[in-house]
Amino acid sequence: MNRMRQYGLLVLALCASLVMTATATPAQGLDEMSQDPNQWVIPLGSYSAIRHSKLNQINATNVANLKVAWTMSTGTLRGQEGQPLVIGDMMYFESSYPNFVYAVDLNNIGHIVWKFAPEQDKFAPTVACCDVVNRGVAYSDGKILVNTLDAHTYALDAKTGKVLWSVKNGDVQQGQTMTGAPLIVHDKVLVGISGAEFGVRGYITAYDLNSGKLVWRANSVGSDQEILFDPDKTIDGATQTPVGKNSSLKTWEGEEWKLGGGTTWGWYTYDPKLNLIYYGTGNPGTWNPTQRPGDNKWSLTLIARNPDTGVAAWAYQMTPHDAWDYDGINESILTDSTVDGNTVPTLTHFDRNGFAYVLDRRNGKLLRANKFDPSTNWAKEIDLKTGRPVVDPAKMTKADVNVKNICPAAMGAKNHQPVSYDPRTKLFYAATNHICMDYQAFSVKYKAGFPYVGAILSMFPADNGDTRGRLFAFDAVTGQTKWAINDPFQDYSGPLTTDGNVLFYGTLDGWFKAVDENSGKVLYQFHAPSGIIGNTISYMHGGKQYVAVLTGVGGWAALGLAQGLTKGTEGLGAVGLTRSLGDYTNLGGTLVVFSLN
Repeated sequence: MNRMRQYGLLVLALCASLVMTATATPAQGLDEMSQDPNQWVIPLGSYSAIRHSKLNQINATNVANLKVAWTMSTGTLRGQEGQPLVIGDMMYFESSYPNFVYAVDLNNIGHIVWKFAPEQDKFAPTVACCDVVNRGVAYSDGKILVNTLDAHTYALDAKTGKVLWSVKNGDVQQGQTMTGAPLIVHDKVLVGISGAEFGVRGYITAYDLNSGKLVWRANSVGSDQEILFDPDKTIDGATQTPVGKNSSLKTWEGEEWKLGGGTTWGWYTYDPKLNLIYYGTGNPGTWNPTQRPGDNKWSLTLIARNPDTGVAAWAYQMTPHDAWDYDGINESILTDSTVDGNTVPTLTHFDRNGFAYVLDRRNGKLLRANKFDPSTNWAKEIDLKTGRPVVDPAKMTKADVNVKNICPAAMGAKNHQPVSYDPRTKLFYAATNHICMDYQAFSVKYKAGFPYVGAILSMFPADNGDTRGRLFAFDAVTGQTKWAINDPFQDYSGPLTTDGNVLFYGTLDGWFKAVDENSGKVLYQFHAPSGIIGNTISYMHGGKQYVAVLTGVGGWAALGLAQGLTKGTEGLGAVGLTRSLGDYTNLGGTLVVFSLN
């Protein structure tokens, strides 16, 4: 009887184990895989987006011996803003338009196992405001997930490149494009949309990983039903009270919300314990604030949602009634922070507007907001009690007035380039822009597929100097900068920190650099074939640590060079910043991989 009882218990245990295995989700697998430093399985390295590698074979004492291990052309010339993924013995990456996707065998360098070349609507590049860039592929459950510029999402078989399903997520004739990387949570593929400069109303969409079926979609602005806000339960992070009925609609005049922007072309993160995804929304439609009185919620907002239903848990608007094009799409880094003596699960966000926000990610409560670029002057501070910026009236833009010397410029004190967080030092390492602008707004009418901007901008270096980019180590709670490196052009490449006490990043004029994390001293540099706006990753293969980065100048930062523009106010005001960039680098997409030998 005892033996039978023991046998029965064993069978029950095995059955329970099988049930647990059968119900394990792709997200659980991804989360576990991302803890293996030998691979790079999520675009930002992990769900928390700290972009830190635990590898230390390459370290501060030997990084000067770094060599180029191998290179590969992307097959395109325009800006490369993404990063490769490494899954086991395979590397996957996506180029700028026309969005070639490659699978490379790391055991046989030079062997392209498969290449995906999607057929695209050739109208797409004409409505891409800021170059035909792409921020990379995603992986889950044997599938590679791909976004293309003409607003399609594809699921490819990771072994063969075969299309398993595809969906149309937007309409390029309306100005809708896609440049962001997907994020997979549970069995949902989360994707956003670009095109606010064409009057596009932003949204985030969840598709079923296995079938491509639309599960839910949440707009950034509109009715409660459209934005998936529960008036009684969704919390306004600034006030810590429920948002109430029609929290978005009542902050717009007339029907301007239908052109309300709030696009979602940035990065997404996820907290498995709270089961919440986090992302930011972009600018509110026209850049002329006079045409859209009110706070224009929920543009320029950090939003937390349940990934299974899409319903918002909380929302915190960083820049109400945006008058400067300070898109809030930058990544939200999930760490634990000590604030006022208490350890809190926090979300840290370095915004385009020049402030680093630290929020309690459970409820969106603002804990800290410190200037990370010293030139920031559009607002004097962020009031921690109200959660709102204390705006300098002299820097508020309005129709038919040329407002001078606003810092940062619309390109932001930090744009899409993701930061890195080292859990050992508890510091953030950010590659940023040190730039200002003159801004003249004017009235504009909407026409589908045509620019809906309404402002003339001129950008220039801050402090009347030669520094346009800064890399620095920063304490987001205290607001203290430990060290900083000044660069002549904007730093538009996401840095990577490592357990080897080395930070890697690239510059717009083509330098790939290794920096001592403790001091900021440059330990190694290599001039790449083109300027760097991609994000460094690291992986281990065959017992050797590698560091990889996509090179290929472009993006908004180098739009003049990418499109052959010369007038300073062209490229939404960015061209004047980089007139001399062509003296140092040229177009060309190349994956460059480094190792010690």
